[in-house]
Amino acid sequence: MDINAYIQSGIIEQYVLGLASTEEVAELQQLLVQYPELNKAIVDFEKSVEKYVMANSVQPPSFVKTALEKELFNTSSEAIINKDSKIPVYTISLWRYVAAASIVLLIASTALNFYFYSGYKNSKQHYEALLTERNTLQANNASYKQSLQMFGDTSMLRIEMKGMPGKEQNIATVLWDKRSKDVYLYATNMQQTPAGKQYQLWAIVDGKPVNAGVINDCAGICKMKRIDHAEAFAVTLEKEGGSPAPTLSEMYVIGKI
Repeated sequence: MDINAYIQSGIIEQYVLGLASTEEVAELQQLLVQYPELNKAIVDFEKSVEKYVMANSVQPPSFVKTALEKELFNTSSEAIINKDSKIPVYTISLWRYVAAASIVLLIASTALNFYFYSGYKNSKQHYEALLTERNTLQANNASYKQSLQMFGDTSMLRIEMKGMPGKEQNIATVLWDKRSKDVYLYATNMQQTPAGKQYQLWAIVDGKPVNAGVINDCAGICKMKRIDHAEAFAVTLEKEGGSPAPTLSEMYVIGKI
C-alpha cells in the first residue's frame, strides 16, 4: 500500500473529526499496527485542530461568573432559634441553593456547549476548505501533466489559433490526433465569457463550418468532437449551449492547418 497516498486521501482528517464511516475507521485501526506513520499523522492533525480551535476560541459569556458568585456567596440565610439551647442556628435554604446551582450549571453548560460547538464548526469548515483547495490543486496538477504529455506527443497535430482584429489577446490551440481523429482544445488565453454565452469550436471542412462542440468549464485541455479532416479551426462566442451555425461577427480566434 502507498501509505503516503493513503494519508493524503483525507482519511486522517475525517477520522479525527468523526466524519469517517465505520468501515473506514476499522480499516484505519488495522493499518495503525502496521504503519506507525499513521499515528504521527493523527497526532499532527489533532494538534493542528487544537491550535486552530484555541486561536479561534469563543469565551463563555461574562454573566456566567457573575451569576455563579451571586448565587453561591450572596445567598440569604435565615435564623432558627433552638428553644432548648437558646442558640441561634443559621442555615441556607436547601431548595434555593439547589435551584440556584441548577440554573448556574445550565447557563455554564449552555455556554460551554456553544464554545465547543463553535470550535468544532470552525475546525470542520477550515478542514473542508483545505480539502477543497487540495482537490482543486490535484485536479489542476493532473490536467497540467496531461497537457504536457499531449503537447509532447508526436502523433498530435498542433494548430495555433490567433486572435481576430480587435481580439488579438485571445489565443487557443487545437490538438488533433492524427490516428484517432480526436480533437482537443487548449484555451491558452481566452477572455472570460459573459453570462449566457459560451465559446464554440468549429472545424472548416471543405469550406464549410462543422460544429466541433462547445467549450465547457474544463481545466486545461478540453476534449471536443471528433473531426476526420479539416482545413482550419475557429472559435466563436455563441449563446449558452451552442449554435447550429457560427456567428462570424463573434469569431475570436482562427488557425489554418
